Amino acid sequence: MGYLQEGGVVGIDPSPNALPKAQREGVYEAIRRRRDIRGQFLPDPVPEGVLARILRAAHLAPSVGFMQAWDFIVVRQEKTRQGIHAAFEEAHAREAVAMPMARRGAYGRIKLEGILEAPLNLCVTCDRSRFSDLPVGRTAQPDCDRYSVVCAVQNLWLAARAEGVGVGWVSIVDPNAVKGSLGIPEGVKVIAYLCMGYVTHFPERPELEAAGWLPRLPLERLVHAERWGADVARGWPELAAALGNGTQGKGEA
Repeated sequence: MGYLQEGGVVGIDPSPNALPKAQREGVYEAIRRRRDIRGQFLPDPVPEGVLARILRAAHLAPSVGFMQAWDFIVVRQEKTRQGIHAAFEEAHAREAVAMPMARRGAYGRIKLEGILEAPLNLCVTCDRSRFSDLPVGRTAQPDCDRYSVVCAVQNLWLAARAEGVGVGWVSIVDPNAVKGSLGIPEGVKVIAYLCMGYVTHFPERPELEAAGWLPRLPLERLVHAERWGADVARGWPELAAALGNGTQGKGEA
């Protein structure tokens, strides 16, 4: 099977069920080039057909028990976005105080949202009551409905990247403020508030990595052999070698 490298997809004797090589490379390239966009938005509107394709990709995400707990609220009105932005400012101020004193200056210089600059905002929610009488897959792990909605967000993000549309996830905002602004009923959870639009460019590296906020961790340090903490290089040396040959420092974020 193929795996991700700087040059694209490589591998010997892929499965007969694998996508054609060019399509495989396109999937991996969208994953590698996806970025959390905050400050590069253009005012150009996203055509309805493009937005529909992106939302359709999100709707095709895996979901526990096939409950499809997601809903998507398209937000375009400036007044609504101004209210969300005010909630961001409040949460941003609280988070700044929580940062170590030595990092507060750097934190203040990082742009962390594009709520007003992006021509389109999107709120993705989880309706935990949907098909609640058929709790397949949710008795032992009840939060899998939320995880499924996050899968939908990732589908959306990759489809948007393929379309040349930037997406930024605004996590520094009180979900209750978002619910109040958008009329979201009780029991429905806010999972993601996204800024979307065409951009001047997609950064080559994740912005927080490029700013030196945190380093990229080597993947081989995060893969374990059979048990937590067991060195993959000792348990599965060929896998460790393959992991070490992959892209470093230019992946997701």
